[in-house]
Amino acid sequence: MPAHYDALETRAPAEREAALLAALPAHVRHAQTHSAAYADLLAGVSPEAICSRSALAQLPLLRKIELLARQQASRAAGGDPFGGFSTIGWLGLRQAATARRVYQSPGPIYEPEGLAPDYWRVARALVAAGFEPGELVHNCFSYHLTPGAWMMESGAQALGCTVIPGGVGNTEQQLAALADLRPSAYTGTPSFLRILVEKAEQAGQKLSISKALVSGEAFPPSLRDWLQERGIAAYQCYATADAGVIAYETAARQGLVLDEQVLLEIVRPGTAEPVPEGEVGEVVVTVFNPDYPLLRFGTGDLSAILLGPCPSGRSNARIKGWLGRADQTTKIKGMFVHPGQVAEVLRRHPELHKGRLVVSGQMADDQMLLRAELRPGFAAASADLAEALAHSLREVTKLRGQVELLDPGTLPNDGKVIEDARRYD
Repeated sequence: MPAHYDALETRAPAEREAALLAALPAHVRHAQTHSAAYADLLAGVSPEAICSRSALAQLPLLRKIELLARQQASRAAGGDPFGGFSTIGWLGLRQAATARRVYQSPGPIYEPEGLAPDYWRVARALVAAGFEPGELVHNCFSYHLTPGAWMMESGAQALGCTVIPGGVGNTEQQLAALADLRPSAYTGTPSFLRILVEKAEQAGQKLSISKALVSGEAFPPSLRDWLQERGIAAYQCYATADAGVIAYETAARQGLVLDEQVLLEIVRPGTAEPVPEGEVGEVVVTVFNPDYPLLRFGTGDLSAILLGPCPSGRSNARIKGWLGRADQTTKIKGMFVHPGQVAEVLRRHPELHKGRLVVSGQMADDQMLLRAELRPGFAAASADLAEALAHSLREVTKLRGQVELLDPGTLPNDGKVIEDARRYD
């Protein structure tokens, strides 16, 4: 079994960083030239100037809600179903270069698949999960409209594996195929793997599966251990239909290692501003895919950089895994308040580092408290600042709320900007 997929995984971190940053200007130019959406979003941007992380952080951040809105507007006008973001398509589109497939994700959002082998970069994650060339893989992601099954299948085939297109459901039929063909590996959601194991046990059947790469939902340690007790070593990868594999688990079981073609940022929810290393925030990725050149794409997921090297020998940065959703929009007294508004309140007061809007009370008696953490060197007992902050809170949200000023480091490092602590009983 190979220890690593290729030599890229063990190169010096400085070498990797230099290579990613060196590729940025050409990637920006390609997006401007071949993507109508980025020609608009990056109008006036000089590609040659985008050669550092600080320069990248000045570019607009694209969140999924904006991607969906642009696609919907374009489709309504009879135009490009991808909203101008794809550089590939089919006859009749502005971009007539051949796309292998097109998928539909909830929204609906449409994603293209290009002709490159292992388009979604899954093979690297499979190797980290212990998969070997020549193995038979039972693939239980859905083959219907969404890309999950095709992502795993293309990665397995790039690795030299044979794939059973199991899909989801039809448990009895799948168990029969598992008994007859005896695959050694599984790809799919962790919950469906558990269903297969439980159904097999009820039928007195011992599955031949000894390894798995799971994704698509949370994979708690309790389920990981439950599977391990039954002889299945399961690892997870973090992937999206837009960006492909972003990070993957290794035998070290210490966070998820970033894919080699991903430039990752962690930003404060509701903003486009990177947070200090180790702080929880929204995962933002730039993926060097010429067919779908997403720049600063906000996934909506929370995570944080995990400090230190991976014991597996892989030298890329790691993230802690999925820590929740960044979109914490909450309705308060009939008004929606979202993280971007909290960020705007804080932005008006440079004395503040970060904050958390706590909503408490009972039904029909909502109460707001903005707990704001001061930057080092500012006194917490500033009555004028508290009054000004309360005024900003009302002006931005159109709601009255209390303010509490806190010393630096008081708020928990969990990425939460709005905390709903109301009682509904």
